[in-house]
Amino acid sequence: MGETLPKYDVFQAIADPTRRKLLHLLGDGELPVTVISVQFPMSRTAVSKHLRVLAEAGLVKDRKVGRETRYRLEAEPLRELQQWLAYFERYWDNKLAALKQYVEEENN
Repeated sequence: MGETLPKYDVFQAIADPTRRKLLHLLGDGELPVTVISVQFPMSRTAVSKHLRVLAEAGLVKDRKVGRETRYRLEAEPLRELQQWLAYFERYWDNKLAALKQYVEEENN
């Protein structure tokens, strides 16, 4: 049988500010869910649901250590996002170049 597609893609996963904060926290290293959950004004169950979305998008991996579940960032799927944003950088670069030119002309 064929490979099943993830339930969530990277874009859906990072759309939520809580999940973006989770990724930021995990960027510093692996953390247990108990430590992660105290960083948010929501229940541990709610944090776990956000972590599940990130895991289904391939952005985090979990592992059991005794009775504890630890999560770590998997940054590779973010490359898709980086490539998508890179396309639009030329528009930002053009706007910044035009602004620079305008400011320099005003100062002369």
